[in-house]
Amino acid sequence: MSIWWSLHLRREAASVPLARRLLLGTMETAGVDPDVSFDLSIALSEACANAVEHGGDTTRGGFSEAYRVTAYLDGETCRIEVADSGPGFPSDPDLPSGRVTHTPLRPVPARSDAEHGRGLCLIRELADHVQIGNKPGRGGAVVSFDKILKWKKGAPLMAV
Repeated sequence: MSIWWSLHLRREAASVPLARRLLLGTMETAGVDPDVSFDLSIALSEACANAVEHGGDTTRGGFSEAYRVTAYLDGETCRIEVADSGPGFPSDPDLPSGRVTHTPLRPVPARSDAEHGRGLCLIRELADHVQIGNKPGRGGAVVSFDKILKWKKGAPLMAV
């Protein structure tokens, strides 16, 4: 069984818990183990918070009011992607401008008392596989991550 959904959300703080609750509800309905659901919901919250805070392009005279969240539960894996239209991550000099880096960027861990800067490292800790890069074309950041699913006993949508 496969489930997927995509949201276009306004870049405002209230969108973060909305995306998180939709993911948690989807996973609960499907019968995903609550611990796995919780980990993915925290990772999603961090990615959305980054899109809200950094995802607008005000430097080039434009401004994006939205970002996109897509989630796929397919077989034994959940894959989540958060994409915005901001300035993106610093470019890799070895790649053409604007290409998604398939070699994951290594976020620098923040100090333990820092109030910002821990999101990407936290996503890396909670997910099994993470890609961080820039969208091709008009720019923006893309954070995608996946995790192998565990199922509750008797889950209605468990992969066979």
